[in-house]
Formats: sequence, C-alpha cells, structure tokens
Amino acid sequence: MKETIEKSKAMVQHLAAVNEILAKNNHDPARLIAILQEVQEVYKYLSKDVISYVATSLDIPVARVYGVATFYAHFSLKPKGKHIFRLCDGTACHVKKSHSILNMLYKRLNLNDEKRTTDDMMFTIELVSCLGACGLAPVMVVDEAVHGQATPEQASALIDEIMAAEAAQTEKAI
Repeated sequence: MKETIEKSKAMVQHLAAVNEILAKNNHDPARLIAILQEVQEVYKYLSKDVISYVATSLDIPVARVYGVATFYAHFSLKPKGKHIFRLCDGTACHVKKSHSILNMLYKRLNLNDEKRTTDDMMFTIELVSCLGACGLAPVMVVDEAVHGQATPEQASALIDEIMAAEAAQTEKAI
C-alpha cells in the first residue's frame, strides 16, 4: 500500500507542470497544439502517460491527441537528451559532407541510426531535412545555437564544452 501511495505522489509531482500548462491555456481543447508544445518543452518529449493525461484533462479522445502528436514532425514520442544536436542533411549540407559530422557524433557518443540518444540522456542526435541555412552549409543547431560551416572537429569540441559545463554545474551543486 505504501508503495502505491509513493507512486501516486510521484505521478502527481511529475504532472504538476502539465497542470500548470493546462490551467494557463484554460483547459481549452482548441489550444491543443500550444499545450503539447509547452509540455514537450518541459519534458523533452510526449510520453504515453502525458498524452493520456492531457486528453482526459481536455475531455477529448486520446486518439485525437495522439493524432496531433504524430502528425507534426516537431513532436517526439521518444525521450530526448538534455542537449540536442540537429544536423542538416539537405542537399547543400550533404554535398558539403555533413555525414562526416554525423559519423563523428555517432562514434564519439556511441550512437547510431537506431539509437540516437545517449544512455545518460545527455545527448540526442537528430538528422533533419533542412535547417533553412544553406549558405552556412554544413550547418547544425546545438540546443538553440546555429553553427555554420561546421566540421567534425568543431562538433567534437562542442561536446567537450557541454560535458565540461555539465561537470562544473554538478560540482557547483555539491
């Protein structure tokens, strides 16, 4: 019984941010996309539990929420890492050897086409069709920062910087 109570408390805490987002949007089903965008911003993806909770809270079918979440490429149903590398593979970037950057990221982070998030949930690699910055090819976006004329060495250095910053934050917290 105690274990069930603890799980319930954990679920309530886990969904607290969703409740705030729903309240901010007046539990309006017409604001479903905006709600899902905000929820994904907090949790980095849309879990089955969150999709079900949002549907129940808005009094709409789960299938409708799931349909919206799977229709738009912006939404993810899989967990993502804290830091996201979006690498363009559009024509200009591909011609300028974006795959050499991708191969280095995969090797360095022990990832591949099937596994794109590190086990520690620190990094996710996304290959995108176009970032709309062809003049900067090859281009990648790390978190929200654009890096044009990128090289495998620059991408590796960014990983080093992020890891150093994370380690410093961890030490500071201790």
